[in-house]
Parts: sequence; C-alpha cells; structure tokens
Amino acid sequence: MKTIIWINDTKLEALHFKAELMEDSNVHSNKRKISFDFKVTSEDYHDIAILLYQLNLRIRIPAQELDFNASIIDYSTSITDLYKPNQVADYHLELLEQD
Repeated sequence: MKTIIWINDTKLEALHFKAELMEDSNVHSNKRKISFDFKVTSEDYHDIAILLYQLNLRIRIPAQELDFNASIIDYSTSITDLYKPNQVADYHLELLEQD
C-alpha cells in the first residue's frame, strides 16, 4: 500500500510507511517519527538529492491529517550515483519531528 507524503513541495509515493511517537526526555514530550521507502529514478535524482540536503523539511501526509516540521535522522539508498539513464534506486528515509 502506498502512502502519499509531501516533503516541502515534493510529492512522494511511500512504501512501508511507519509512524510512531518517540519520547524526548529533554522536554518531556513526544515527537513524531516516520520512516518509509520510496523509488527514485535517474531523472528525479538531482531534485531529490537537493531536497534531502535541506536541514528543515515540512512534512504533510494528507491521508493521516499530519503536518509538521522534521529533519532527517537516517537515510539510505541502493544506488549512490543515479546519473546513468533509466536507473531506479530504493531509498529509505527516517524523519523526526522538530519544534
């Protein structure tokens, strides 16, 4: 099942979406953590790379009525260089809500 996730103004079709609450012991509150996988084509690679280099991301998940700011806490990709035409990489992304 795919979940639509907007990161800033970029729409992603997420696979294996997982949302959880993480306790922030410094401020005695919970923060949202989401993780998911998505596909990136060689044609979209440059735009996705620029997006993921940003420190502050606005996350919107319309189906769950979620809207919050987050930062990347972990990510990985199956291919690190997507400059060859017609390649598709599997990305995994973990985001943590920020104040």
